[in-house]
Order: sequence, then C-alpha cells, then structure tokens
Amino acid sequence: MERSKAQPYHHGQLREALVTSGRALLEEKGIRGFTLRECARRAGVSHAAPAYHFASIDDLLAELAARGFDELAAAMTTEAARAEGGATGQLVGQGVGYMAFAAGNPALFQLMSSREANRLDTPALAAAADKVRALHAAAVEAVIPHASGEIKQRMADFTGASVHGFISLLLDGQIGGKDSSRALKARGLSLLSAMAETVVRAGG
Repeated sequence: MERSKAQPYHHGQLREALVTSGRALLEEKGIRGFTLRECARRAGVSHAAPAYHFASIDDLLAELAARGFDELAAAMTTEAARAEGGATGQLVGQGVGYMAFAAGNPALFQLMSSREANRLDTPALAAAADKVRALHAAAVEAVIPHASGEIKQRMADFTGASVHGFISLLLDGQIGGKDSSRALKARGLSLLSAMAETVVRAGG
C-alpha cells in the first residue's frame, strides 16, 4: 500500500522525502537510471505526487546538485579549518575536502560536474556552485595576497582544475586502478602539495 493512502506526508516532509529517495536512487543507478516515478515509489507516494514540488526531473536533479555543492563547500571549509601550515596548508586542506566529498558521493559529484548540470539552470544551483569557486579564489588570495589580480585568477583556475581533474580521473578509473587506498591518498596529497607550491611560486 502506498504511503500516500495510509499516512500522507505533510507538505514539507514530502519534499524532503523525495530529495532523500532521489539522492539514494542517484547513487544506486546514476543519472541514466534516475526517474521521478521511481523516486515517488521509494518515498511511498503516487507517481503524480512529485509535481507538487518538482515540475520535472530536471527540477529534482537541480535540487540535488545544489545541495551537493553546499555539502562540497562545507567539506572544503571543514578540512581547511583542520589544516596546519597557515594559508598554504588551508589551500591543501580545501583540496582534501573536495576529493573526500567526490570519493564519498561519486554519482552526485558526476551530476554536479556533468553536461546534465548545464541544463539545470536554477538560482539556487548557480549560487551553490559559485560558493565553491569563491572558496578556491579566497584560498589563493590568502596564499598570494600581493600578487596581481590576473595571477590570482589564473591560480584560482589552476587549483580548481587540478583538484577536480585528479579526482575525476580517479573516479573514472583512468588513473590509480592498481593502487591501494593508502597509495591513492598519498598521490592525492602529493598533487595538492605540488599545487600549493606552484601557487606560492606564481605569487613571487
């Protein structure tokens, strides 16, 4: 029996239930196996119920991606706060948080950085993605505060591309296929250290 018949969700609960079921479905089936009907079934409501909160599958995916960026920003901030070594250590810590989030949420991370995300154009998603880019920029600013604006922008792009590129290749199985988890962690830290050193040198 569907929950909508036995014990209906309240308005706010239904939205969160659909987000929760959608997150689980995304991690299990990926973007190609994602449907609103299955999200509704897992939430225990009729297939028409999601329309009260999400007019289309893209709306729900946009919500999941926006929350993913919020979680990514939080992971970066947390690891930066734990890091030692001043601004340079915090830059590395941000990278650790980025990679840890991606490794722990591979399907969500793929959604956030895929072509599908380009069509999920919502203010909440754009703001959440901008928050992550701003963290990269702020970390670079703290490491090389006296560098020119052009160099800071170049290094912000460089750090973002370095961290994202490494973990994306790793999750796609293009690198590290035969490495242990310990070896992969060491490779990631080595890359982050080299990245930070490059930023320092670029700033003079």
